[in-house]
Amino acid sequence: MFTGIIEELGTVESLDLLDGDAARLTIRGPKVTEDAGHGDSISVNGCCLTVIEHGDGTFTADVMRETLQRTSLGSVEKGSKVNLERAVAAHARLGGHIVQGHVDGVGTIASREPAEHWELVRIAAPAEILRYVAEKGSIAVDGVSLTVTDVDDATGTFGISLIPTTLELTVLGQNKIGDTVNLEVDVIAKYVERLLTASAQPGQAGGIA
Repeated sequence: MFTGIIEELGTVESLDLLDGDAARLTIRGPKVTEDAGHGDSISVNGCCLTVIEHGDGTFTADVMRETLQRTSLGSVEKGSKVNLERAVAAHARLGGHIVQGHVDGVGTIASREPAEHWELVRIAAPAEILRYVAEKGSIAVDGVSLTVTDVDDATGTFGISLIPTTLELTVLGQNKIGDTVNLEVDVIAKYVERLLTASAQPGQAGGIA
């Protein structure tokens, strides 16, 4: 589990395709690898990946076809910057919100409006993702825990406000209009929908004891 509070900007060292349906990704991230071990989880642009090799400030992870198809990791290349976060420790503060690192889909940067002390960004999202997005709710964008400022169902977009720290320390400060971003909605919303759907089905229990 992650919090959506990015620890550092990493750099892609290589992305090697394996038989066309998987890839091996090597990333330089001195901070997140300082205590890394084989089998540890590290969030890369919001995708939970498992460390298979590490050393000299880098780590390597296998990326399966499902991840390549459903996230933006398939488009990274050598030199690309990526958001990195280690799995949260049990004793740590939960500074953002509960982020699983299980990307629900990708969105597109629709617009950017710089202001004096922050930047307003609109993201276009598929209807199957937008249904879970709520004003003042939480969403992870490329692994960054953010608060939704508004939702516009007519245009299929939602807004977020980025403070200077987020612009400086994450890839969201570098993304351009048209760039794709990984989206993970609040897991609580998905469980609530699942419970309501199940309880409405004939023959299903109507509640929880």
